[in-house]
Amino acid sequence: TVVVGGGTMGAGIAYALMQSGSAVTLVERDDEAAASARARVSGLLDAAVSRGLTSADKAAAQLTSMRFQAGYDDLQDGGLAIEAAFEDMAVKKDVLAALDSAMPDAVLATNTSYLDIDKMAGWLADPSRLVGLHFFSPAHIMKLLEIVRGKASSDMALATGFALAKRLGKLPVMVGVCDGFVGNRMLQRVREAAEHLLLDGAEFTQIDRVMTNFGYAMGLYMTQDLSGLDIAWANRKRQADNRDPNRRYSRVQDEMCAAGRLGRKSGAGWYVYEDGAKPVPNPDVAALVEAEAERHGISRRPMDDDAVLNTLLLALINEAAGLLGEGIAGRAADVDLVLVHGYGFPRFRGGPLFHADQIGIATIHEQLKELEAGDPLVWKMAPLIEQLVADGKGFLDQDAK
Repeated sequence: TVVVGGGTMGAGIAYALMQSGSAVTLVERDDEAAASARARVSGLLDAAVSRGLTSADKAAAQLTSMRFQAGYDDLQDGGLAIEAAFEDMAVKKDVLAALDSAMPDAVLATNTSYLDIDKMAGWLADPSRLVGLHFFSPAHIMKLLEIVRGKASSDMALATGFALAKRLGKLPVMVGVCDGFVGNRMLQRVREAAEHLLLDGAEFTQIDRVMTNFGYAMGLYMTQDLSGLDIAWANRKRQADNRDPNRRYSRVQDEMCAAGRLGRKSGAGWYVYEDGAKPVPNPDVAALVEAEAERHGISRRPMDDDAVLNTLLLALINEAAGLLGEGIAGRAADVDLVLVHGYGFPRFRGGPLFHADQIGIATIHEQLKELEAGDPLVWKMAPLIEQLVADGKGFLDQDAK
C-alpha cells in the first residue's frame, strides 16, 4: 500500500497499515520531508514500545521494512494508494495527478475531512477508481472510518475501502458527498447552534458542563481547545464565499484566532492553560461575546441548562434528518455510529437518532417548530421529520424498511 504524505495523519495511517501486516511505501515531496515522516512513524513505534505493546527489536524491524521515498518513481502499480496530503484542493490535485500517472491500475483513495470527492474524481483519467476515506485523528487509534462514495466510485473502489477497514480493525460507515460528509457536517451545525446560544446568553462553560453532565467525556469548547481553533477557522474561511449573508454568523472564534488564541497549543483559547495547572475559563472571552451580541442587536439573558442541552440535541437531530433525507447517510444507525465513535456522543445514549426516538418524534417535531418560528433560516425543519410524524414512525423504524 502506498501512502502519500507523512504528516500526523499520513504517519498514523502508515503506522496502522504496518501493524496490520501490510507492506507500506510512504511518499513525500523531498528527502527532508521523507526523513521527517520516518521520524514521526519512529515516534509512534517508540510510544508502542514504552507502553509494552511491542518489543524494541520488533519495532526496529518494522521501521526498516517500511519504505520512505521522495517522489513517485518506481511505485508498484495495483493495490491501493492513499493520498493523505494537506487539506487543500490545489495540493490534492497535484498529488492525485502524480498518482494517476505513476499508478494507473491502483484504487486511489483521498483522505479528506470536508473536500469534494466528485470534483477530485474529475481530475483522473478514470474517475471510477477514486474513493474517499475519512480517517479520524489519531488514525492509528480512532476506530471510525467514513468511506465516501463519489458519484463515479466503482464497486471495486468501495470494496477496497471496506476491505482496508476490516484489515485495520476499523468501523466503516459509507457516506455520500457533501461538505463535511456526515460527522463534520453535524459538528459544524452543533457548533453553530452553540455559538448562537452564547450570543443569546448562555456561557461557554455552561455549554461544556451541560454536555459532560449528559455524558460527553469533554464539552464542545474544551474539545475545540484541544484540537486547535485554527482548524475550524481555516474551514470557515474556505466556506466564506458561499455563506448565506442572512444567516446569523458569530465572529467570536475568528477574532480569537486572529489574536493568536488557538487553544491548548498556544496557551489560551476558550480556557487558559498554564503548566501543571488545571485549565481555567479565559476571562477575555466574555467581552468578545458581549460585543458580538451587541453587533447583532441581541440583549443577552441567562439560559437554563435544560434549554441549552435541548437546543444542542435538536441541532444534531435535525441535521441528521437532513443527511438521511438527502441520501448522504443511508441509515439512522449509520449516523449514530459516526457520532458515537467519532464525535464523543455518549455511547449509553445510543446516538442522537436513537435518543430522538426515545424522546418521541412528535415531541422533537413540536420543539423544532418553535425554534423554526424564531429563526426559519437556521432552524428549517428537515422534511424527513414531517414525514415521520405523519407516518407515526421513528428514525430507526426507517432502517427496518
